[in-house]
Amino acid sequence: MQHRTIGDTTVSAIGLGAMPLSIEHRPDEGRAIATLHAALDAGVTLIDTADSYHWHAGEAGHNELLIARALARYGGDTSGVLIATKGGRGRPGDGSWTVTGTPEHLKRAAEASAKRLGVDAIGLYQLHKPDPAVPWSESVGALRELLDAGTIRAAGISNVTVTQIHEAHSILGDGLVSVQNQYSPAVRDSEPQLHLSTELGLAFLPWSPLGGLSRSSLDGPSGPASAGTAYHRIAAERGVSPQQVALAWLLTRSPAVIPVPGASRPASITDSARAARLELSEAELTQLDHQLPG
Repeated sequence: MQHRTIGDTTVSAIGLGAMPLSIEHRPDEGRAIATLHAALDAGVTLIDTADSYHWHAGEAGHNELLIARALARYGGDTSGVLIATKGGRGRPGDGSWTVTGTPEHLKRAAEASAKRLGVDAIGLYQLHKPDPAVPWSESVGALRELLDAGTIRAAGISNVTVTQIHEAHSILGDGLVSVQNQYSPAVRDSEPQLHLSTELGLAFLPWSPLGGLSRSSLDGPSGPASAGTAYHRIAAERGVSPQQVALAWLLTRSPAVIPVPGASRPASITDSARAARLELSEAELTQLDHQLPG
């Protein structure tokens, strides 16, 4: 397993996005625990979660509790595992997502997350999404207070603009260690945020890093279909999965990149973790870059 850094913490170059284990159509707990254990067996030491990763109303923190149980039942050493959770979103149980970025809510949410995870301080706490009804500086200021109180050890922000990264960095300083935005072979709108994160020394955690691959047959020749074709072709030539090729490509975009692919089966995260050992040639990277939309 290749490794990268988030702040002063070393983690695996491929993380696990644990959301599929708790939202709609989630697996039973046995398979969910097995998936988390498979990630650990594969050398994954970054697990990304959120208090809003649940399906039904009244079960906030389902994913955090699941992760805590999985770590407790794992037979190996988990001291090097970084659990990165998020606050600021909610799920009323009807399939929708809400946003609440008030300082009061974020501070209560962080304390509740720490309790569910069974930790004295959360290793990485991320503001899930800017709340348009709350000044950005106030939401980020809550992270500053959580850092100062020792409730969290490091702060991250998610679904943000370049301007919001600059403002958060000015408020949090070295306490800000990561940015998590959507970024994949098919979705590259956050290229400026990736470049800025690299410049500032922040880890960049792409969510939905495999987006577009499964839709390749449905899109036109200049969209994700052509990207999918390149990934599938190179995967077939190398004897690996297209998902591994996509994740390996992401790792070449910047040393700041740490993808967090989701998984709901042990085989999926085991396969994704192998991407950290896949070295793409310059010719292959050129093919992939030329096939990408935008």
